[in-house]
Amino acid sequence: EEQEQGRVVVEWPEGETLRLSRRLSFSRLSLAITGHRDWFEVSGELRVDDELALSMKQLLELLRATPGRFIPLGDGQYLALTRELRRQLDDLAALSQGRGKEIRLHPLASFALEGLTSRVGSLKVDEAWRSRLERIRAVQDSCPNPPSTLQAELRDYQVDGFRWLSRMAAMGMGACLADDMGLGKTVQALALLLERGPQGPALVVAPTSVCLNWPAEVGRFAPSLNLRLYAGPQREKLVQDLGPMDVLVASYTLLQQDKKLLAGRKWHTIVLDEAQAIKNVVTKRAQAAMSLEGGFRLITTGTPIENHLGELWTLFNFINPGLLGSQQGFNERFAIPIARAQDQEARKRLKRLIAPFILRRTKAQVLDELPPRTEVALQVEMSPAEAAFYEILRQEALERLAELPEPSSERQFQILAEITRLRLAACHPRLVRSGLDLPSAKLELFAQVVAELVENRHKALIFSQFVSHLTLIRHRLDAMGISYRYLDGRTPAAIRRREIDAFQAGEGDLFLISLKAGGLGLNLTAADYVLHMDPWWNPAVEDQASDRAHRIGQQRPVTVYRLITRHTIEEKIVQLHQDKRDLANSLLDGGDMSGKISAEELLRLIREG
Repeated sequence: EEQEQGRVVVEWPEGETLRLSRRLSFSRLSLAITGHRDWFEVSGELRVDDELALSMKQLLELLRATPGRFIPLGDGQYLALTRELRRQLDDLAALSQGRGKEIRLHPLASFALEGLTSRVGSLKVDEAWRSRLERIRAVQDSCPNPPSTLQAELRDYQVDGFRWLSRMAAMGMGACLADDMGLGKTVQALALLLERGPQGPALVVAPTSVCLNWPAEVGRFAPSLNLRLYAGPQREKLVQDLGPMDVLVASYTLLQQDKKLLAGRKWHTIVLDEAQAIKNVVTKRAQAAMSLEGGFRLITTGTPIENHLGELWTLFNFINPGLLGSQQGFNERFAIPIARAQDQEARKRLKRLIAPFILRRTKAQVLDELPPRTEVALQVEMSPAEAAFYEILRQEALERLAELPEPSSERQFQILAEITRLRLAACHPRLVRSGLDLPSAKLELFAQVVAELVENRHKALIFSQFVSHLTLIRHRLDAMGISYRYLDGRTPAAIRRREIDAFQAGEGDLFLISLKAGGLGLNLTAADYVLHMDPWWNPAVEDQASDRAHRIGQQRPVTVYRLITRHTIEEKIVQLHQDKRDLANSLLDGGDMSGKISAEELLRLIREG
């Protein structure tokens, strides 16, 4: 079985004598590293015996073609490598690129190869390599303090975050600040912008909904920065006039629209806030971000690795271009072996490569600095009439899909449409048939829960991904006489801010928010309850929404309710959540990975009644 899966090679030479070298370890390996403009060249040899030595290029080619510790040289002769040497050489093979006779290594990949370079029998390096190591060691030993102009009392982990960002910038390395939502990534970034401000202007790019948060945060924590919103007809002059201590905040939409203008000048610091916005490399938005030129590049995101390794490649291609190689090379070396073959060694190699450039702290790690959060699934039991209506819709969906050819783009689209229809029906029958006079068990349970919350003087955030669902909820709350604030994707920015400020000031018992409009950039600590009215595919999006209440500044325990209608597609979506969470965290906590949901898997969600 091991041989069939390519993990073991078994040979039975006929009429030949097997010759096995002595166990070859690091002492037999010599390396030479020479600096060039944008890369280091690696050369060397493995001394097998007094008569035979393999060049580094020959050795790596043999390793790529053969699994295991025993490497065939032909004529019955084999090399025997120690396990640790084989692992370190595999790292070098995965992290380097062959160009003709050269083996090129990205300067930042040196972190992952320290175990190799520190143990070889002979190491020759030039001044470029030595000076780079000296610079790195000097910076790593430094302990910078947050700027005195920062108007915030940073928590210990936030001070550590600032120091890490400062060191990364000093070493010329791009960074990904990936703390959990609500742990204060913005204030850590502001501390860095204050430190680097005197040397030149900074550019911050954020989703439109988040852009208006930056003036408030700068005014509160870093008033000595000169914040400029990128808007209006004089944008070109605005960019030209920027100088030290200036911070320009632009939306991803305007970055894409004014790509040439924003890419036309050198920024001392670039921050991409909620950087998952550029996760798809083929979009114009991502390409506009890649064209920016800056001295230090920082991305912030609560979900650096979502549902596909290609997104990781795009984010790293922004902060440290070339570190993960070309997209094709990355797929061949990492993405395909990890996603399809569950290659644990490839996953570990990738983790070693990216770990120095990601700082991620979870709420569990700093729980003593946040109140606890409790999550409760509320099971909704449909009435017989409502359940019968749902089953009719499910059977109709299967009949329509059976008439379409497979596979086809039309069928894929129709599957998603039918799933959406069933998800709406699980919320309220009237969302599918507007004239249907059939009550919703979920709406009834919601009404009971919020009545009790309001009676006990709690405030809650109510999330739904369907604006039509929020409309029905609003009608019910109006009838109950319960006050609320409201926000969806169509709410103008000025009204959005007014609604947020009013709720934080105590106006309104509930805040109704569409999931995509409110999952990012809101601070709503006036609420101590969160209700998710319908489950979303990616649990990370729901978690981000819940973190609008459970974040720094919250003084009370937070309870999160998820309303799940039994015996519907909602239960199946929730069952997928654990796989999604494992996928999102696998490179950071060592879990396994799985691929995206296929059309057949989607169809199975409908078939299983």
